Amino acid sequence: MITFILDSKSGVPIYRQIQDQIRYGIAGGLLMPGEQLPTVRALAVELSVNPNTVIKAYTELEREGIVTTEQGSGTFVAAPPAPVISESERQAKLATLVAEFLGQAGRYGFSSEEVQRAIRAQETRSTPS
Repeated sequence: MITFILDSKSGVPIYRQIQDQIRYGIAGGLLMPGEQLPTVRALAVELSVNPNTVIKAYTELEREGIVTTEQGSGTFVAAPPAPVISESERQAKLATLVAEFLGQAGRYGFSSEEVQRAIRAQETRSTPS
C-alpha cells in the first residue's frame, strides 16, 4: 500500500495528485494487480478532502482501465493490459516522454541534475519503509 501525500500549494488539483500517486504506485510496484485501494470514505478522511474528490480520482482511473470497482467490495488495481506496442516502440515513447518532461522542467529553470534529484527524492518518499 502507498502513503498518499498531498501538496495544496503545487497548483495540481487534489484529485489529480491522488491519481498520479496511484499510477506511480502501480508503476513502481508498490500497488499490485488485484490489490484493494482504500475506500472512498477512508481515503477522504485520511487526506481531509471531500469524498467527491476521491470519487473523481477513482472514476477517471476506472475509465482509463487502471482500477476496477466492484459494487459492495471496493476499488482494486486492475490487471495490466497486454502491451499493444513493441518493446522498441515502448522505449521510443519513454524517450519522448522524458524529453518533453525535461523540456517543461527547463522552461522553469530546472537543470537535469535537479530533476534527477527530485525523482530520486520522490522514489524515496513513495517507497514503504
